[in-house]
Amino acid sequence: MTPASLILAAMLVAGGQMSAVAGGDAYARAVALQQAGDREGAAAAYREVLKTQPSHIAARSNLGVVLVQLGRYEEAIAAYRDALKVDPKQHKVRLNLGIALYKAARYGDAVTELAAVRTAQPDNLQARYLEADCHLRMGAPKTVIELLAPIEPTHQDDLALAYMLGLAYLQEKEMAKGGVLVDRILKRGESAEAHLMLGMAKRGAQDLTGGLEELGKAVSLNPELPGVHSLYGRALLETGNRDRAQAEFEAELARNPLDFDAHLYLGVLLKEDAKYDEAMTHFERALGVRPGDAGVRYQMVTVFVSRGESERALPELEAIVKEAPAFLEAHVTLATVYYRLKRREDGDRERAIVDTLNKEIQAKQPGAVAPNAPAQAPPVR
Repeated sequence: MTPASLILAAMLVAGGQMSAVAGGDAYARAVALQQAGDREGAAAAYREVLKTQPSHIAARSNLGVVLVQLGRYEEAIAAYRDALKVDPKQHKVRLNLGIALYKAARYGDAVTELAAVRTAQPDNLQARYLEADCHLRMGAPKTVIELLAPIEPTHQDDLALAYMLGLAYLQEKEMAKGGVLVDRILKRGESAEAHLMLGMAKRGAQDLTGGLEELGKAVSLNPELPGVHSLYGRALLETGNRDRAQAEFEAELARNPLDFDAHLYLGVLLKEDAKYDEAMTHFERALGVRPGDAGVRYQMVTVFVSRGESERALPELEAIVKEAPAFLEAHVTLATVYYRLKRREDGDRERAIVDTLNKEIQAKQPGAVAPNAPAQAPPVR
């Protein structure tokens, strides 16, 4: 692992067992089992303590710790929440709850708990960094910048901060600010993180070949770096390497079964191959990571349209364009669905909206063609 990877990984370690004066022999036995590495035995012992002492915060918290170590995140989450019902001011317990939610890919819920810890303990970098990483994974780089930019001047040696903040700047197309942080990481030596950030910077500058090369280096240096296969897969798609891109998305999911981009883009590729059931499985998993995401919902709707299920597609399309009025492709597809349903007046209205949106795009980028959409609604078949 590279330095920033080690720092981020360390943040995900749930706290050790809490000490408690009270509790007696049963609690001491549970702690001993935990310290000896007998996690199943410790979990059972902590539950025995809680049968007679349901308000024993340390037992509930420690139960959560061993359950996280066993990968039983939902049970751990319940244990931590029960401990916080007894004492909501136990910030260490709340931090561990945030970590368990993070590991369960419940990023929105994790943010709630981690933000509460950060508010109560503004100097708690673990809570701040994990909250920032949640926002990165939920596709909210602006929030990452709000969280990390204020503390960056006093943490210039912190590679984890440089990596996350740099990624956020690059995603927001703030290339100059992102470049400063890329250089900071490069000064520490060659790393997968640095090549990943360089790849993103080059893609942002429309140097697709250069971006592909840098991301390929990142994969070679550290194939376990979260998100690296997804980003490389996207770069491969942009340069016409469809089959290799699919393999990269699959590689990402083999390491991280809850990666949003891998599920989304793999779903799109499967949909293009008319493998609709498999595509829908990936779209549903992507939606589980980012509930309500309009892009994923739109892809699911296009599966319905491809299957000829216009009635099923209609209400969701109408909801999407209401929520995202500038979503050009959704308006194009909605026009097509209206025409297929013999609702010509509604179809004409959507066609007019498509024309207006295309003109707005071309006005902002003179001579450019609207991305990923035809100049007008496609003919009805």
